Amino acid sequence: MNSLRLYGRYIATSIRSQRQYPTSLIMTSIGAFAATITDFIGIWALFARFRRLEGWGFGEVALLYGIVSVSFALADGLTRGFDVFGEQFVKTGDFDRLLVRPRSTVLQLLGYELRLTRIGRLGQGILAWGVGVHLSQMAGTATSWAILAFAVAGGIALFGGILLLQATLAFWTVESLELANTLTYGGVEAGQYPLDVYARWFRDFLVYVVPIGCISYFPVSVVLGRLPVMPYAFAPALGVAFLAVALRIWRFGVRRYTSTGS
Repeated sequence: MNSLRLYGRYIATSIRSQRQYPTSLIMTSIGAFAATITDFIGIWALFARFRRLEGWGFGEVALLYGIVSVSFALADGLTRGFDVFGEQFVKTGDFDRLLVRPRSTVLQLLGYELRLTRIGRLGQGILAWGVGVHLSQMAGTATSWAILAFAVAGGIALFGGILLLQATLAFWTVESLELANTLTYGGVEAGQYPLDVYARWFRDFLVYVVPIGCISYFPVSVVLGRLPVMPYAFAPALGVAFLAVALRIWRFGVRRYTSTGS
């Protein structure tokens, strides 16, 4: 409970600091919305021309798109400390100060900054979600909404785990490798389409290695009646499992941190 209260104070401080410059916050959020909504318009244009993609219509893919976008926007907004970890903490030696404090390094990095500007990406994700619900054949039951909420929770955990692994690389490379972006932004792009459009080996990768399909394709297929509830409704739990593995790898990296010598 003390950790939760401390995290709440971190978040409150971050929000107050960003509210000091409201114009910048608003303009950056609008820019993020405009930049990401073009992707969704591109998907609409694709379906306006071809109508269906491997049996999926625009409304159904919009639902996939919305789930992934909302999950990533929330994860990205909460994990700013891990995103800048190599440059801001390892290279400068500031991570040493985190280690001597009587709190978890993960908690301190989570509290580094809550990026309110991600509300723009979150807004376009919610918009796509709403379009998907309106146009698809989704059953509007409490069970369906619970499955989708669980999918978002699993997606936050999954993308948070990917960003955590990206930060862990900085213990050996000083700066996070751009290769990790293939799992973050590349994963977002891949998760916005049904697995049916990909080759078998890539589908397996998105299910068994980095389970992006488990937090988007499977739960959405369940609420659309394409797959049975059991066991696919519980597929997003693999996102939480991925985060647990990432945390263990993070602790392994922390034990081998040698500081900058400053």
